[in-house]
Amino acid sequence: MSKHTIQDVARRARVGVGTVSRVLNNHPSVRKSTRDKVLAAIEDLGYAPNPHARRIAGGRSYTVSVMLPMVSVEFYVRLVNAIEECLDENRFDMAIFPLLGRARIERYLNSNRIAYQADGIIMCTYDLGKLFPDGALPTEHPVVLVDNESDHYDSVFLDNYYGGYLVGEYAGRLGLPAYSMTLEDDPEGVFVSQVFVDRKRGFDDGIASSNVRFVRDYPCGLHHQGGVQAAQQLLDEAVFPCTVFAAADVLAGSLMEEAGRRGLVVGRDIKVIGFDDQPWSQDMKLTTVHQPIEVMGRRAAEMLLERLSGYEGPPRKARFTPHLVERDSTLGEVLPAKYVAIAER
Repeated sequence: MSKHTIQDVARRARVGVGTVSRVLNNHPSVRKSTRDKVLAAIEDLGYAPNPHARRIAGGRSYTVSVMLPMVSVEFYVRLVNAIEECLDENRFDMAIFPLLGRARIERYLNSNRIAYQADGIIMCTYDLGKLFPDGALPTEHPVVLVDNESDHYDSVFLDNYYGGYLVGEYAGRLGLPAYSMTLEDDPEGVFVSQVFVDRKRGFDDGIASSNVRFVRDYPCGLHHQGGVQAAQQLLDEAVFPCTVFAAADVLAGSLMEEAGRRGLVVGRDIKVIGFDDQPWSQDMKLTTVHQPIEVMGRRAAEMLLERLSGYEGPPRKARFTPHLVERDSTLGEVLPAKYVAIAER
């Protein structure tokens, strides 16, 4: 803990203690020149605010709860890192609450849970209409949705239908029989994600405008092993050459790995299209749909901070438009030795 106090910062910056407090709370009323002086004084003194004192003084916890389905999927890792970076820049802490399954979600229907004691909540992906009465969380604190949308709250999301449609149109132009790998239904009815419904619906509509025959969908879990199992069944039954739309890059990676084990050449025998554009997708030469995950996470955090700073306008919607990135998994040959090691790391 710093030995210096907020009064020391105020004296060094030649401003009042209230001004320093407003800078620490990222209040929009502070002029940039004044904010810069205060931040310079904080850095010179090595001042670190006492969270307990801040809580007493301002009635805030300076913590944001992030509620999400799981933490093991790369999409959520990237999303949470972007949220945390933005919150940290504004001197807020983040608490993560993975909801995982029905029993855990039902506990969070109660407004007394610790997640609701934060200053605000960011909820990822879940369809609130399926979980909460009237689609509203049991809290009076600001809420922002990311990877989903609602008329009740500020929302940050990708146009997943359009992304799926781009894939369907593209698969139609490739002219080969088409298959898909999408998210399987959750037997508990918990992980109800409109994201994957929209991707598949867009894909179906896009490919319907062509003469290409869609053969079958292979549902699977949103993880590597789920993708492997679906890929094995698909490759056992498929007619080659063909095109496969994998509704997430992790599933596409599993498919490419399994194809390589069987001696199939991706880009020639089987054309693979993913969705997400994970950092390793370029190394695997995977054609995929790009979505700006870090930008979406930061915008969600910014929207929540704007609410905490006094914004009281109607719910806002930040819709991001995806685009297709063509690589060798549909354009040329990808040799198994080049991507198996990448998919397993």
